[in-house]
Amino acid sequence: MATLDQKSPNVLLQSLCCRITGKSEAEVAHQFQYAVRVIGSNYAPTIERDEFLVSEKIKKELLKQRREADAALFSELHRKLQTQGVLKHRWSVLYLLLSLSEDPRKPSSRVGNYGALFAQALPRDAHSTPFYCTRPQSLALSYGERSAGLSGSVGTSGISSLGVYTLNGPTPTPQPLLAGQPPQPAGGGGQPLGSRLAWTLPVSSSPSSTLVPPAARPPLGPPVPAARVVRPRRDGDPAGEVNEAALVRDILYVFQGIDGKFIKMSAQDNCYKIDSKVVLCKSLRDTSSRLAELGWLHNKVRKYTDARSLDRAFGLVGQSFCASLHQELKEYYRLLSVLHSQLQVEDDQGVTVCTESSLTLRRLLVWMYDPKVRLKTLAALVDFCQGRKGGELASAVHAYGKTGDPQMRALVQHILSLVSHPILNFLYRWIYDGELEDTYHEFFVASDPNVKTDRLWHDKYSLRKSMIPSFITMDQARKVLLIGKSINFLHQVCHDRTPPGKITAASKSADTPKDAAELLSDLEGAFQEKIDAAYFDTSKYLLDVLNRNYLLLEHLQAMRRYLLLGQGDFIRHLMDLLKPELVRPATTLYQHNLTGILETAVRATNAQYDNAEILKRLDVRLLEVSPGDTGWDVFSLDYHVDGPISTVFTRECMGHYLRVFNFLWRAKRMEYTLTDIWKGQMCNAKLLKTMPELSGVLHQCHILASEMVHFIHQMQYYITFEVLECSWDELWNKVRQAQDLDHIIAAHEVFLDTIISRCLLDNNSRSLLNQLRAIFDQIIEFQSAQDSLYRSALEELSLRLQYEEKKRQREEEGQWGVTAEQEAEEKKRIQEFRETIPKMRSQLRILTHFYQSIVQQFLVLLMTSSDESLRFLSFRLDFNEHYRAREPRLRASIGATRGRQLSNI
Repeated sequence: MATLDQKSPNVLLQSLCCRITGKSEAEVAHQFQYAVRVIGSNYAPTIERDEFLVSEKIKKELLKQRREADAALFSELHRKLQTQGVLKHRWSVLYLLLSLSEDPRKPSSRVGNYGALFAQALPRDAHSTPFYCTRPQSLALSYGERSAGLSGSVGTSGISSLGVYTLNGPTPTPQPLLAGQPPQPAGGGGQPLGSRLAWTLPVSSSPSSTLVPPAARPPLGPPVPAARVVRPRRDGDPAGEVNEAALVRDILYVFQGIDGKFIKMSAQDNCYKIDSKVVLCKSLRDTSSRLAELGWLHNKVRKYTDARSLDRAFGLVGQSFCASLHQELKEYYRLLSVLHSQLQVEDDQGVTVCTESSLTLRRLLVWMYDPKVRLKTLAALVDFCQGRKGGELASAVHAYGKTGDPQMRALVQHILSLVSHPILNFLYRWIYDGELEDTYHEFFVASDPNVKTDRLWHDKYSLRKSMIPSFITMDQARKVLLIGKSINFLHQVCHDRTPPGKITAASKSADTPKDAAELLSDLEGAFQEKIDAAYFDTSKYLLDVLNRNYLLLEHLQAMRRYLLLGQGDFIRHLMDLLKPELVRPATTLYQHNLTGILETAVRATNAQYDNAEILKRLDVRLLEVSPGDTGWDVFSLDYHVDGPISTVFTRECMGHYLRVFNFLWRAKRMEYTLTDIWKGQMCNAKLLKTMPELSGVLHQCHILASEMVHFIHQMQYYITFEVLECSWDELWNKVRQAQDLDHIIAAHEVFLDTIISRCLLDNNSRSLLNQLRAIFDQIIEFQSAQDSLYRSALEELSLRLQYEEKKRQREEEGQWGVTAEQEAEEKKRIQEFRETIPKMRSQLRILTHFYQSIVQQFLVLLMTSSDESLRFLSFRLDFNEHYRAREPRLRASIGATRGRQLSNI
């Protein structure tokens, strides 16, 4: 015989029809055909699929049958089943079990109704008619309108907006608590298990009378006058004392924030108090006061939601927070509806004694313990979130969830999933589409619409640090900012029309709060992977576009070659061509003449092989002219940048390049000048051997020139290799390893800051730079003095040679070589020249002394510098301790520096 698992669905369906109707297979053929048509149709009964309600009804049915152990076992098994993913339709299974457990002999039984239905002759097109099961009238509980007093009646204008709790079957999905609130899952089924069970009554003591069919019950109304006695006064009660039943009814209204007959809100004390005129024993008064705290907590939460729900400026995050509070209040109202139903049943049945299931203040105190703790958490959360919105509100909720209570932690996590849902939607639209529609400034990425396109990367988008949720790290927030900024930069600045979907594959977004909750539970896993994937793909694509279409790396190398004098042959040839122009006064220079010379230098050197896009950006610039300036003082190379590359080479950066170029150009000019000095000395050395009176002066010139050459060579080595080359190597490595454009910009700024500080161009090195410029001025002055010396000496040498040549010619003609008068004139002229030599020697001595004193001061400043490379430069400049022997301060500085070095070791 085939087992149940091996039977086909049709066989099982036919067996079910036989079992329900109690007929043979031949007799149920018509009903079987109808059942097949019903199962194959698309109709859906209007039944609220609320697993919570069905499970509660099963437990109550077991309690009604005095099977408390089975009810507890069912509750435990149901809890375990909810933690497993074995069944996807648990509600359907529970509802089927509940329906099958009902007594078919009862006229109200569903099974009996179904059997009678199947037994009827059905029309052929019956499958097209929706099939509805009859349901009892649902009971609504009002919380909308408060009343100042309940002596007469209580307003019920808010009844239609309540959450609905059906006591004997599923209920329709309740209307949203507020207009415009997004619909929540039916019955709160989307909440975690701890969130739902926290609002339920204990299994062993929950009211069992709610299983009584409510069709005959009158709707719950306001408190009745004193003439209507809900429960007779017990024997032994003092005359005039309020009985417990009246207090229970009042307490149930107070739970909703409605004043009762005896318990009312005291505006002065901000709490619910029992009228002092009411005769009541102390125990009941204390218990009532403790229970009335739930009403105060309810009012606190409800006041916040009422004030904020319609506030559009509160934003989407705030509205989601209000929606989560509404959802929790809805579950609270469902619990109160159970208690009201129990009270109504007792009224209808005329309960005169306290039974095991009757409502008492003591039982309410026990049953409402967990809901009270839950309301306290919500009230404290409301206080903690006052004045917050957007990401700051999400941070407050997240911070409040750091508790050891698993139920409270589950509650806060559920609220956080709703609150963070809009933030995650903002985030996904930003990182996948580059769109930022933050009307109420809730997102942590801010946009400034007044910023122009050329400053988009630097100024248009920024982080609102106060709006960064605490569950998102600063590194993640920075990556999120860069992703959307890169997409907008590509579209608006690079004019790249590639859709964002082709740059990075968009993954599933947080479409529902459940998706948001799953994402928040794995912030270091799935969420981090989404951010990293979008960050790497977008940044890589942006860098590829900048390098491929806009030659970013080639422009960076061009800055090094031209503005930082890295193209040596070009710079030397340009300086040779410009020398005749630059020695002239600055006011006589014309930019077009200099531009022509620049083009000539490019065509004559290896610079001609550079990309045409780079060469067309190279230009000449004349600085502001001051009185007495020559062309050397105002000449500068320039490099034009525009478009996307101007994001890296900003105006500030180009200003730094200009300052560095002027410094390097001046230092290069010193090297060029000393080369000319050395050439003059080498060329004139043999010529002036015939003038022994000049040997001392020439020797003094050679010594001073050697000192200057040594100094300039050491400075050039320091600037070229220790500053420029080392800094450039670091920059190039960082640029090649950069993951995003910000890394390139940051590395480039560090590079410029480094060379400016180490080239003595920053504010801290102003005194060093002044000393260095004074040394450069002494080199120019020495060139002028030596040129003047050589002109005088060569002129004298030329006259002497002319005199000797004339004398030789006359002797060859057989005449006296010179006359006594001519010889006297020659001696007089030679004597006059010799008298100028001490003046030249004195001028050189003064120049040498002044130069050495400036170098000594420069060395002292280097030794006291905090930069270790500058202190090492001082050692190389004074490698033989020549200046140390002349300057006592230098000896003290060297000793102090060595002491600091030893102490550091």
